[in-house]
Amino acid sequence: MITIYTDGSSRGNPGPGGWAAIIMDDVRVVELGGREDRTTNNRMELMGAIKALEFVSTLSDARIELYTDSEYVMKGITLWVTGWQKRGWRTASKKPVLNQDLWQKLILTSDGKEIDWKYVAGHSGHELNERCDEIATSFADDLTISLYNGSRNSYCHL
Repeated sequence: MITIYTDGSSRGNPGPGGWAAIIMDDVRVVELGGREDRTTNNRMELMGAIKALEFVSTLSDARIELYTDSEYVMKGITLWVTGWQKRGWRTASKKPVLNQDLWQKLILTSDGKEIDWKYVAGHSGHELNERCDEIATSFADDLTISLYNGSRNSYCHL
């Protein structure tokens, strides 16, 4: 089993943004993060999930639990995306789907994986979600942050 936590942040909508992911299995924890100069919060939320799943693709085909504090990502991938595809990437109100490029990338990176998508309330004191927020906002603010890559037993946020 691989557990993933993701988050995204932007300073302005659009504005500078950051994404984050924490990926762990029974032995290892890896923190990832990145930045874009002009983006939105929703795009960064999607990028966190995409980058995490791209990274996991290099590891194994184990079952995945992916936690997000974004209802947009959670509902989009589990409820809305099938309808969007059937309607030619249009919403129920016939408007073009925002962030279609990233939704298509998320579908591609999810393909063939057994993923259990889970929602976690943001800013509610959940240690791993709070750490993801810290990473994403640090990248959005263009601050240096040390990302962990090592033993699960030595990871201080569990």
